[in-house]
Amino acid sequence: MRLRRLITLADVPPGLRMMCFGSVGVFVGMSLYVARVSEATSYLSDDPKACINCHIMTPQYATWQHSSHARVATCNDCHVPHDNLISKYYFKAKDGMRHSVLFTLRREPQVIQAIPESRRVIQENCLRCHARVVEDVTRSAHTDKDRSCTDCHREVPHGRVHSLSATPNAAIPPLSPVTPEWFDKALDRTGKE
Repeated sequence: MRLRRLITLADVPPGLRMMCFGSVGVFVGMSLYVARVSEATSYLSDDPKACINCHIMTPQYATWQHSSHARVATCNDCHVPHDNLISKYYFKAKDGMRHSVLFTLRREPQVIQAIPESRRVIQENCLRCHARVVEDVTRSAHTDKDRSCTDCHREVPHGRVHSLSATPNAAIPPLSPVTPEWFDKALDRTGKE
């Protein structure tokens, strides 16, 4: 059996080497730029402002902000699993990638609705926070234990949000600029000269 020799950097012609290094540099630079523009690191936090990095979530943020849940729960308290950190961040990453793809390809729906997997997580979190109340209600004879909390409480905490136009003048915190301060200053100097 013949052993194959691995190709090393010394085997690559010098001109091609520069192209490889340049390509890697461009890829790393563009990746860092996209991470900065998309505020990627903000999604690691539990700050609800991260949810409005994408403008289509503005109605959900505005209606949550004026609900009773705003005083006691963030977006992640309801919308991500809490059984362990791995499942929490795995769900956030998977759901975030889905949102990013939909938004980038302009496939986001006008009326945002939770997908089945998200509905399951939301239901688990309703039960986690409101276990005592739910226990009291499920003891009564008229309650179906298989129903989702949102079957009856569909307007909690977002109210009657049905589309982007549902809250056209919602006051939300301003988004931070995505360009570095030094870049803005450089543009100002060149414009004045």
